[in-house]
Amino acid sequence: MGPPKRFKKDNSKLKKRKDDYDEYNDDDSIDSSETDGIPDAAKNDVEKQDECAIEDEFGAKDYRSQMILKSDCSSRPLWVAPNGHIFLESFSPVYKHAHDFLIAISEPVCRPEHIHEYKLTAYSLYAAVSVGLQTQDIIEYLKRLSKTSIPDGIIEFIKLCTLSYGKVKLVLKHNKYFIESPFPEVLQRLLKDPVIQECRLRKLVEDETNDIVTNIQAKIKIPQFGSKTLVNASVPNKTNSETETNPILTEIATIPEDITAFYDKIDKEDEDEEEDQELKTVSFEVNQEKIEVIQKRCIELEHPLLAEYDFRNDSINPDINIDLKPSAVLRPYQEKSLRKMFGNGRARSGVIVLPCGAGKSLVGVTACCTVRKRALVLCNSGVSVEQWKQQFKMWSTADDSMICRFTSEVKDKPMGCGILITTYSMITHTQKRSWEAEQTMRWLQEQEWGIMVLDEVHTIPAKMFRRVLTIVQSHCKLGLTATLLREDDKIADLNFLIGPKLYEANWLELQKRGFIARVQCAEVWCPMTSEFYKEYLVCKMSRKLLLYVMNPNKFRCCQYLIQYHERRGDKTIVFSDNVFALKHYAIKMNKPYIYGPTSQSERIQILQNFKFNMKVNTIFVSKVADTSFDLPEANVLIQISSHGGSRRQEAQRLGRILRAKKGAIAEEYNAFFYTLVSQDTMEMNYSRKRQRFLVNQGYAYKVITKLAGMDEEPDLMYGNRDEQGQLLQQVLTASDTDADEERIPGEGSKPIIRKAGTMMSISGADDTVYYEYKKAPGSSTANKHPLFKKFRT
Repeated sequence: MGPPKRFKKDNSKLKKRKDDYDEYNDDDSIDSSETDGIPDAAKNDVEKQDECAIEDEFGAKDYRSQMILKSDCSSRPLWVAPNGHIFLESFSPVYKHAHDFLIAISEPVCRPEHIHEYKLTAYSLYAAVSVGLQTQDIIEYLKRLSKTSIPDGIIEFIKLCTLSYGKVKLVLKHNKYFIESPFPEVLQRLLKDPVIQECRLRKLVEDETNDIVTNIQAKIKIPQFGSKTLVNASVPNKTNSETETNPILTEIATIPEDITAFYDKIDKEDEDEEEDQELKTVSFEVNQEKIEVIQKRCIELEHPLLAEYDFRNDSINPDINIDLKPSAVLRPYQEKSLRKMFGNGRARSGVIVLPCGAGKSLVGVTACCTVRKRALVLCNSGVSVEQWKQQFKMWSTADDSMICRFTSEVKDKPMGCGILITTYSMITHTQKRSWEAEQTMRWLQEQEWGIMVLDEVHTIPAKMFRRVLTIVQSHCKLGLTATLLREDDKIADLNFLIGPKLYEANWLELQKRGFIARVQCAEVWCPMTSEFYKEYLVCKMSRKLLLYVMNPNKFRCCQYLIQYHERRGDKTIVFSDNVFALKHYAIKMNKPYIYGPTSQSERIQILQNFKFNMKVNTIFVSKVADTSFDLPEANVLIQISSHGGSRRQEAQRLGRILRAKKGAIAEEYNAFFYTLVSQDTMEMNYSRKRQRFLVNQGYAYKVITKLAGMDEEPDLMYGNRDEQGQLLQQVLTASDTDADEERIPGEGSKPIIRKAGTMMSISGADDTVYYEYKKAPGSSTANKHPLFKKFRT
């Protein structure tokens, strides 16, 4: 039932309260419907088209009537199912061609060793169009690669999702945003929409048609991407790989010529599409503060905005004197990802997905050196800001005078700098700033940035962090991440906040080629002692977490693994989300630890000791080190406590040890990832959920029920009942705040509940007086009208 009419009158009064609520609450799942920002094409889920498919005797879908097998099917690598799922044989002779094509048009679902699974989605096809692929080319190449005929439903879905895409662009000129298109009828259709009319900036003239500006752009021949040395280096690589594979191909199978010929045609088309010609475009100006609204609305109207920056013809913004050093040599996959970004001579906005440790920083630095305009780099911590500065100095000709840092602890003078490196929370800070920070922010907002690099871009959909995009004006946005996933499914928002996914690398493929470490993943089961398990069964939920983390057997396993790997000369990182456990483990084992309140100077000192001091081989860290901590020396990671079933956290933590290891070529595995799990507790269920992403990337987890040699280790703690009893007493007397996970600034709010507290807590002894947690979706408030849900939950 809809709300009474009087609510409409009161909406303006509630606006301020709504803004306050939005700023406070990072989770906007309750105030936006599930279909917001989704094109109609995406609502027509291709998977639902096969619900009426015939099933065989085993209950599986029988597609034989829709997928007619070709006579030369053995030489073709793909199966395209009517539900949009595509299966690729990784042992096929034309695997490389098919893999590159599928990464461009679909989303990877699961990529184990022999058979890879992909899925066609509306957003993946939008990304394909944005990198220059045409509708007919996509359909034609799929037909040539497929072992069977392509189902009609799939062809219709591809046409539906791609025919209207790529016709409208968002352009920043002279510090003003314009929507531009070579098709006047498309712009007229957009201008009829009331939402876009409200976002449009009109000049003070009577004739509205004057607002639509017609430009004639003279096209020039597009220069090659990157510096000459890099381009020349990349050409022989390509020919070498072709000459190496060609004899193999002829030996294994006769490859149909239509596959290789058509692949080369598509590859060249993107570079040759812009010949020397004049392009007539029409455009109108829009309000900068409503860019996100426009981008979202255009997706709903089936005309997603492509953000492109013609940086070579930008005479308004001065070039900065920056270039790559000769020592900076790009790996093939880094080069490929940048070709997707600069394929047509302009800089496309979008997201590049590379595994942790695979050189995302070098991709970001190279993009800045290619654009050669003012660059803004956004990170999620002060440590990460320092690391980005070192990366710029290592790979480019930029020096200290060109690079400006803007964090809570370091504020360099920004005047005259070409590269500004800061954090998301510094830009989105809403409280009063110092005079110096206020001046820097004003200067930052006045600039017209050539490129904005967003590190760990999966954090951008958070309510506070997405404000960055409306505060800062930039021609081109490049998002970098290893884990393009969130548990709240807001990751699709990146399609209109930043741009489509331009490139995604295969983790196992890079591991085989030695670009990242070969990791052995293991889950170690630690039985609960009888006393701890008895308490675990009867205590409340918040206390259960502390009991299974502080399990004495888990402590002993952790201590044994640390001692074992220290004897081998390995460098070990131990992760714990729970600060009570982190401090207890670290202090008992006499190891340094880093968590939220640790000062920047102390963090850097501990990390420097870990890198260069042979006596410091183990450090304990909380979730602050989940992302952007660059520790190439580390090759062992032990996880004792984690954040529920977060797949992203598991992958990011694995990334701390993924950098390629020197001098460890002979070993089968040169890095080790242990997750310690208390047996027969809910931690085992969380562990299964966390592993899904890495298992889909092709990693396998080995389950260890007993660590060999642990019983012979003499000096392990908590070996007798007395010590275990004392530990149990410490756990039971710990406060409720000790049982909670660490809170990191900028994470947004946690769900809010009321807790019964002691007099000590109420007087402020626990640093908290009152907790508020949002109720679960299944609670009694779930069916209330959105207005009540929003302000009275």
